[in-house]
Amino acid sequence: MGIDLPLIWAVIILFGVMMYVVMDGFDLGIGLLYPFLPDKTDRDVMMNSVAPVWDGNETWLVLGGAGLLAAFPLAYSVILTAFYLPLMLMLLGLIFRGVAFEFRFKADEAHRPWWDKAFIGGSLVATFCQGVTLGGFIQGIRVVDHAYAGGVFDWLTPFSLFTGLGLVMTYALLGCTWLIMKTAGDLQARMIALARPLIWALAAVIGVISLWTPLAHEAIAARWFNGSNLPWFMPVPLLVVATVWQLLRQLDKQPNAAPFVLTLFLVFLGYSGLGISIWPNIIPPAISIRDAAAPLQSMGFALVGALLIIPLILMYTAWSYYVFRGKVDPGEGYH
Repeated sequence: MGIDLPLIWAVIILFGVMMYVVMDGFDLGIGLLYPFLPDKTDRDVMMNSVAPVWDGNETWLVLGGAGLLAAFPLAYSVILTAFYLPLMLMLLGLIFRGVAFEFRFKADEAHRPWWDKAFIGGSLVATFCQGVTLGGFIQGIRVVDHAYAGGVFDWLTPFSLFTGLGLVMTYALLGCTWLIMKTAGDLQARMIALARPLIWALAAVIGVISLWTPLAHEAIAARWFNGSNLPWFMPVPLLVVATVWQLLRQLDKQPNAAPFVLTLFLVFLGYSGLGISIWPNIIPPAISIRDAAAPLQSMGFALVGALLIIPLILMYTAWSYYVFRGKVDPGEGYH
């Protein structure tokens, strides 16, 4: 039996996207939380908690995009054409945010508030556009003769706007629980207090999307409640409820890493629900990973490079997080 290259590449891309959401989610969440903490010292601590690792986090986004181009060029061309506007806005948000990140450390007192606003705006635009793209992707993409056949604004629907809002809530909670883990004292106490409404808001968003998705998309409803898929789907909502309950319980104790780990698990559950909804399609609702796959020779050649680079990225990521582990103290600078 030969190697199933389309399946291997699908797993690599899914892993890369998941790692990006996990790694860059709390990073973007820091920017989303800035409006709640206007004090300069608090903002410095928040920024310093991610300063050593933030730029490496986006490596996974590059890996996912490059893998999609190498292994599934049809999906790459269709998805980028369908979501050209939100993806361009997302990239502009990430660029603007990255510039603001670096310039804020060098700015004087008069100009730092402007870079703070740029950091907030870039984080919000990038996050919201990622969520809108996700919502549009779940809705499905119109393809005729292996080309995108929809309009420029087909992605812009109430459902996609709501998923954009949902991702903002998700990243804000990731950033909040990250700060619970990385800070102490008054800042940590305020993050614990803020985490509660964010947990309830995210739970409500998950509930609405879980109802809205099958009601609005018959193909996804058929997948969810298909006899063979039901055993895979049923544990997801039960685990979501259990995780939310455990998150709230942890906040009543002396929380450290547990809320962040539980939030990551909540994100993984949402990601797995997405996988159940569309698998094995890479362009919903009807183009599978095998239909969109590149020639086997191309996939095999690219796989050699991926298998060399992914372990290096994982080792570098693990090492950087290990080196910069522990709490961040006020006045402790990174730059």
